[in-house]
Formats: sequence, structure tokens, C-alpha cells
Amino acid sequence: MTDNTPAEGKKPSGIPTDVPFLRTVKSYVLRAGRTTIGQAKAYELYGPANLLNYAPGAFNAPAAFGRTAPLILEIGFGMGEATAHIAKVRPDDNFLCCEVHEAGVGALLKRIGEQDIHNIRILRHDAVEVIDHMLPEDSLDGVHIFFPDPWHKTKHHKRRLLQAELVNKLAKRLKLGGYLHCATDWQPYAEQMMAVISAEKLLVNTGDAAHGGYATKPDYRPLTKFENRGLKLGHGVWDLVFRRV
Repeated sequence: MTDNTPAEGKKPSGIPTDVPFLRTVKSYVLRAGRTTIGQAKAYELYGPANLLNYAPGAFNAPAAFGRTAPLILEIGFGMGEATAHIAKVRPDDNFLCCEVHEAGVGALLKRIGEQDIHNIRILRHDAVEVIDHMLPEDSLDGVHIFFPDPWHKTKHHKRRLLQAELVNKLAKRLKLGGYLHCATDWQPYAEQMMAVISAEKLLVNTGDAAHGGYATKPDYRPLTKFENRGLKLGHGVWDLVFRRV
């Protein structure tokens, strides 16, 4: 097996200089991480067709995707495993995916190339700014937020992504009947999500009242390796699915 890990202290070449780089993160923090040679190569090969520049103004989805289709926003896709899977099983939807981590973007670009995926576009920029300045109201058919940082310590709870202000912004950008799907493996965060999203008057819970309002995992969301490990250890996973009314 070829070792794609760069030598210590060296950064792989080939990442385009015009890829937007986030200098101030509004809703989470950048963490150090290595970009492999394979991920850097993916920037070269698949970046031009699949990376979008952050550009304030109404987002032109048909131009970005080359077609008109339901638009799903994903906030924070990690290494892109679930994102690629969902895009493959839902080829009739377009996925606009926001992630600030260089390695994660490279990993998803690599998956896009290897799996011949055509319905993903990536914005390497803070999702909150994208929502505020690129996505008008009634423009989204769905929003995915899977396993956001739970910020375990009480003093850090204010840093959690799912807060009332953001939920309201997302609700306003959903079309009538559009959905917000969140998932977490941290029960206290699931409970906060449930409280915050339930308080938004533009959204209605589609979950099971007998299970605290939490939803059965939709078929399109795969179990990741991390999630499978947690389930084997007895850890829970909570899905929340709300619809715009």
C-alpha cells in the first residue's frame, strides 16, 4: 500500500491558491490536520468543477450545478463519507456543502472523483456567512447538520451551532415543506437541539412523540464507521427531523 502521508513538516503541493480560506470562523474552530497527497491531488483534479467561491449575492443553483433540482444545504461534512453516500442514493437532488477544514474538503473531493458524483458542490467557507449573504429565503428544500461539535463543557455551550438565531435563519430559507435534519451522538446536545428547534414557530416536528420527538434514522443517512463504533459501545444516536410550515 502506498503511503500518502507527507513528510513531517511538509505540506502537499497542488492545492489551488484561489480556494477560499476562512480567516474568522463564526460557529466553530479550525483544528490542525494534515492534508494527504491524495487529497491535494483531488483539489487539482476535481476542485475546478466542484469547489465554489464565496460570493455575496443570491446563489444561482442552476448555474452552479448545471441543472434545476431540489437544493439541500449541508453544514459541516467532516471527511465527507456520509455526504458522498447520500448524494449517490439521492441523485435527483443537489447538495451544497459547507466545510472549512482543508483535509475534509480534500477527502470529499477525492470521493467525488472516485465515485463519479456530479450533484455536490462545496463552499469552503463559514456556513453562517453563506446563509446570511448567499442564500435567500425560500431557497432550500432541506438542511443537513450531522454530528456538530457538542462543546461538552457548560461554559462552551454558547459555541454550539444549533442556537435559536441560526435555526430561525434556516427555517426562513426553507421552502414550505422543506426539512431540517440534525443528528448527534451526545444526548445533552440532542436535548438542547430538541428544545431550540421545537421553539421555532416555522418548523414542526415529524419525529415520534413516543420517543421524545426524535425521529427514526432516515434511510438515506448511513451509519458511519465512527457511529458504528459508538453503537457497539452502547452509545446512542439521536436524529431530529423538522419540516417548514
